[in-house]
Amino acid sequence: MDDHGKLREAKEHVAALKGFYIHGVIFCLVMTGLFIINLAADTPWWVQWPLLGWGIGLIGHAVAVLSPVSMIAKNWEQRKIKQLMDKP
Repeated sequence: MDDHGKLREAKEHVAALKGFYIHGVIFCLVMTGLFIINLAADTPWWVQWPLLGWGIGLIGHAVAVLSPVSMIAKNWEQRKIKQLMDKP
């Protein structure tokens, strides 16, 4: 891979990390707000359900961005693209 390809790949990874960090911050802010609302309201606890659902989504996002498995998949994609481009 040439320097241009490495730079493009690094920029894509940084953009993915930035998206994950923004997702995490918004998750924390919203869940804090929902917890306060649930605490202030005199109702049964319901805040655990959005926490669980969105938390699973956040974990999935983390796995997609931070996991070594995602890097292996990306390398496979690049090898496959190269293989198809080199095909006569």
